[in-house]
Amino acid sequence: MAGKPKLHYFNGRGRMETIRWMLAAAGIEFEEQYIESKAALEKLKNDGWLLFQQVPMVEMDGMKLVQTRAILSYIAAKYNLYGKDLKERVLIDMYVEGTTDLMGMKMMLPFQPAENKEKQRALIIERATTRYFPAYEKILKDHGQNFLVGNQFSWADAHLLEAILTLEEFKSDVLTKFPLLEAFKTRISNIPTIKKFLQPGSQRKPPPDDNLVAQVKKIMNL
Repeated sequence: MAGKPKLHYFNGRGRMETIRWMLAAAGIEFEEQYIESKAALEKLKNDGWLLFQQVPMVEMDGMKLVQTRAILSYIAAKYNLYGKDLKERVLIDMYVEGTTDLMGMKMMLPFQPAENKEKQRALIIERATTRYFPAYEKILKDHGQNFLVGNQFSWADAHLLEAILTLEEFKSDVLTKFPLLEAFKTRISNIPTIKKFLQPGSQRKPPPDDNLVAQVKKIMNL
């Protein structure tokens, strides 16, 4: 029997967090090996574990998987979170890419100069509430179903919930104008595997603090 997937990354969210979400949504237990020094990262590189010399990296099914999108696609396909046909898959891809654009803005915020953070935070909220959330609200309204694609839980649903909860850390009432997304959030949060991941003590990571940011900058020479 294959062992648990092992995740190699910093002890924080970053590009690994969505991978944690995906594995958790699929009900898959995983282990983590945190990169806590420059030497640890260099060892992974020197041992040939990082194809493109960067993390995240996931050991899974006898492979050393790199590149976030590739890892997520593999997990989604393996655990039936990627739709039933090509048409559903391309919709999932579209919705995931949109959410990824939004999450990318949020991910880089802790690394911005202090004087830019408030302006960037406001821009993220503005983009979420005028571009991305209206699109997802319309999707749910137009098809009248419980999930974004095919009326079954998919990668797109997990990714959107992650984005919503992350944005609510900035602005708790960010969904005020989006009642269908509010209902979606409640519905997806109560899927048993997701509900478990949202409980205290899970492997879900908290927002990055100054100590983590400083550690990552030091390891990455930023």
